[in-house]
Amino acid sequence: MISRLKATAPLALVIAVLAVLWVEFSLNFTFHWVTSGDLGNGLSLPASFHLIVPAAFLSWGLFFAAGADNSAFQKVVAASMIGSLGALFVMALSPKVADLPDFWGIALVVGVAALVVVLLSVVGEWYYVPGIFGAFAATIFWWIATGLDNWAPDGGGVGNSIEALGDPATAGAGAFGGVLSTPFVWVWVDILVTLLIGCALGMLSVKLAGMITPAVKPDKEHAR
Repeated sequence: MISRLKATAPLALVIAVLAVLWVEFSLNFTFHWVTSGDLGNGLSLPASFHLIVPAAFLSWGLFFAAGADNSAFQKVVAASMIGSLGALFVMALSPKVADLPDFWGIALVVGVAALVVVLLSVVGEWYYVPGIFGAFAATIFWWIATGLDNWAPDGGGVGNSIEALGDPATAGAGAFGGVLSTPFVWVWVDILVTLLIGCALGMLSVKLAGMITPAVKPDKEHAR
């Protein structure tokens, strides 16, 4: 067990440091650096383009689940693109089938998307279905969290400006009192960019851990 711990420690240390840097960077990016105005509480209103902290951890974990090598990186990058595009299809089409307050349109289009995603698994080993489902789920989750724009009228548009938050007629509209309200196309962009960052963090963690992992000395008895 001690030998296994020693072998794992460099990777664990690298991941811990990268995790700290990622959370610090992404939250400052979203609430301090790239913003749309001061909220008056020490934070700023996130711009339509922002980073989503947990999404990167999702693709980072999927990279390790897929094998933590170059092939895994390619699989998860492709899965992130395919899964998020599938979710974009759902966000664009399902409100045309049934809008607020009926959810069956979303459910139906999600079912069709899931059918297509699984059927396409025959195209090759590079097509990583668990990663596609993960990216799809992350995108739909953020769509719900930010106000279901396009399904709910102005779900991601009302309340995502300082002026709207200060107007009694629109204050509090959208997700989290309007602070995270986001147009659905930007939901897709934000998630995809963050998922790809997670893929890069996975590859970087493996490369850096390899650089600091001590070389294993051959056993003299076995070397004879």
